[in-house]
Amino acid sequence: MKVVLITGASSGIGHATAVRLAAEGHHVVLGARRKDRLDALAEQIRAAGGRAEVHALDVTDRDDVAAFADAAVRDHGRIDVFVANAGVMPLSRLDSRHVDEWDRMLDVNVRGLLHGIAATLPHFERQGGGHFVTIASTGAYEVVPTAAVYCATKHAARAITEGLRLESDPSLRVTTISPGVVESELADTITEPGAKEAMVAYRAHAMPPDAIAAAISYAIGQPDGVDVNELVVRPAAQR
Repeated sequence: MKVVLITGASSGIGHATAVRLAAEGHHVVLGARRKDRLDALAEQIRAAGGRAEVHALDVTDRDDVAAFADAAVRDHGRIDVFVANAGVMPLSRLDSRHVDEWDRMLDVNVRGLLHGIAATLPHFERQGGGHFVTIASTGAYEVVPTAAVYCATKHAARAITEGLRLESDPSLRVTTISPGVVESELADTITEPGAKEAMVAYRAHAMPPDAIAAAISYAIGQPDGVDVNELVVRPAAQR
């Protein structure tokens, strides 16, 4: 049984990951801003015989993320896995100048990831190991119209996570998982009409979020000494 912390656990990939890992016998600690959804998810997990607890969490608040990690260590003695999943995707063209939305993506997708690393590294170092999992995107490998800032944040997430791997002792395992199109609420935050319309066609072929939860399960389930560094998981129809 591993103690697994998951950010952005109220929907999508985070929700599916919590359900899968709890069913596999892990203790999941769920963080997100929408605590009412977390409470419902935890109740679902416990009704199925799993173990879950919830914390209201804003990954853009450094102290909030530190408290999230510290509480898990206080209550359970350790953190085995931290899944940095929280992310936003309000796509728009650069000439639309949706600067507030750009800032939000930078705050959640990049600073939120860094806050997770800063909060967990002292615990991983003290306990002599752990596993850090970043949920990036196929946008970490390409740039497409309307997604320049989003792709930039995911390029950054991939680079930061690879830097963590290179700089860390081998006792810390580090994984970047880059999903393609997944059924989620991410596209619901798009306000630019053109980007919203383009996303309808782009998301015609989408995977269930459990496909990514299964990839996370695979990565954290490897024996000691085996480090799954990068996984790209797309719908077969995505090109």
